[in-house]
Amino acid sequence: MTESNISNQELIEKNYGLVHACANKFRGRGVEYDDLFQAGCIGLIKAANNFDSSRGFAFSTYAVPVILGEIKRIFRDGGAVKIGRSLKEKARHAMRIKEEMALELGREPTVSELAERLGVDISQAAELITVSMPVISLTATDEKGTVQLDIPTDAPEEAISEKLALKSVVNSLEERDRRLIELRYFKGLTQVKTAKELGMSQVQVSRREKAILIYMRKAMS
Repeated sequence: MTESNISNQELIEKNYGLVHACANKFRGRGVEYDDLFQAGCIGLIKAANNFDSSRGFAFSTYAVPVILGEIKRIFRDGGAVKIGRSLKEKARHAMRIKEEMALELGREPTVSELAERLGVDISQAAELITVSMPVISLTATDEKGTVQLDIPTDAPEEAISEKLALKSVVNSLEERDRRLIELRYFKGLTQVKTAKELGMSQVQVSRREKAILIYMRKAMS
């Protein structure tokens, strides 16, 4: 399935790795990782809703700047996230259902499972979970009182440099590894379909993909 006929929900589910990659770039800057990730998820949802495959761009190319923009908004807005009362009520209901499902299943439900129980699509379920997350304050309290944290932010040009860096790293991969990444992250194939394309087993694809991503992270850090 190509990105031209893949649903918004599938785009979101298949690209959480992009959110993790973007959030990791802001670790150690005074905001908890969970808050960075939830902001990135909002960006991923927005990117999926507005993506136009007819323009010839891969979804990841379009989504990364949007995800980064939402993460940076935390720093620009001083950590203040304004949420409407109606959305808050829906989020509280979603969290109650999520807790009930966790007791039933003996584990945390997936976003897909929660969406099905709530009768909403996956992007809406992800948004409700995100809304329910606590917001971090960008002030720190020490023995001398409360001090405003000085949070550095990146220049707007960073999104462009990151895309160029990603392209360079992907091009540096061996042909089979590059093909694996293209199938998984640019064409959105599952590991099973990727394995079939490459003449590998699903387990081999899973292990190799993990090794490639570790290499790419190190190369881009």
